[in-house]
Amino acid sequence: MSFSADQTVEALRAAGEPTRLRILSLLAGEELSVMELSRILDQSQPRVSRHLKLMADAGLIERFPDGARVFYRLSSDVPARRLIDTVLDLLDVSAGEADDRRLETVRKDREVAANTYFERVAPQWDRIRSLYVSESAVEDAIARAAGEGPFERVVDLGTGSGRMLTLLGRRAKMSVGLDLSQNMLNIARANVTKAGLDKVELRHGDIFATRLPQQSADLVMVHQVLHYLVDPAAAVAEAARLVMPEGRLLIVDFAPHQMEHLREEHQHRRLGFSDSEMRRWLTDAGLQPSAPIALPPDTDGLTVCIWTAQRPAVAKANVA
Repeated sequence: MSFSADQTVEALRAAGEPTRLRILSLLAGEELSVMELSRILDQSQPRVSRHLKLMADAGLIERFPDGARVFYRLSSDVPARRLIDTVLDLLDVSAGEADDRRLETVRKDREVAANTYFERVAPQWDRIRSLYVSESAVEDAIARAAGEGPFERVVDLGTGSGRMLTLLGRRAKMSVGLDLSQNMLNIARANVTKAGLDKVELRHGDIFATRLPQQSADLVMVHQVLHYLVDPAAAVAEAARLVMPEGRLLIVDFAPHQMEHLREEHQHRRLGFSDSEMRRWLTDAGLQPSAPIALPPDTDGLTVCIWTAQRPAVAKANVA
């Protein structure tokens, strides 16, 4: 698929202005809100919004609301991204030193807000972690189940703090983490930066409709997310859609349990998943499940399960 001549002209016209090129350069690095872009560009929000609308209408960028704020990112459409990359490379566009300094200030403010949020929610996570086997044992099992790689593209759905990206990111040429919470994405950005990973894209995204290309990743992860969801089967189907031939989907969650207090105290919608229902969801999505891995707790508590499945290789046509 490619842009038509008219679409290309419209896109180039929308990009062909100094402030808009600066915006594209900034968004090539990360998602930014209108307010953040206004601070970085040192321009009024109405003026920045006009630039953003023109580029959104031309298909260069995507707009998405998050609470009271509106964020922007580069288009997920492959032809549009190719055009943007070409323009930025040919013109050797960079945001400029002043923009870079103000962007760093925005990042620091984000990190302060993220740390404050993390301090508030961390005790809840610690209470849940105390119910199952050590985190290091779980992560060792995940690393083995994922495989050695190297991976072309890793996608982590519901990335949270970005722990799966920092755990497996060095085995990947490129990684993408999606989450609906900007607070969690800010935590993930800080953790990914501390880990020294630079080929990681963190995006605001819905696990039910990721807007990522079909069969575009050789490792897709869904770590401790499904038990929060109204329709976990639909999330598994969307995750499976992203898995390329011979690629792998890795799901980590809890086996069935009776800890009802997790519903009220921690908003768990499902009290674990059986191997049979997970196998059915994976098979219905066109994947071949492997034997599940169970990690029982040291004492009474939650059993962590790791389910993996692979998309079959594309059959080669017979040559007469």
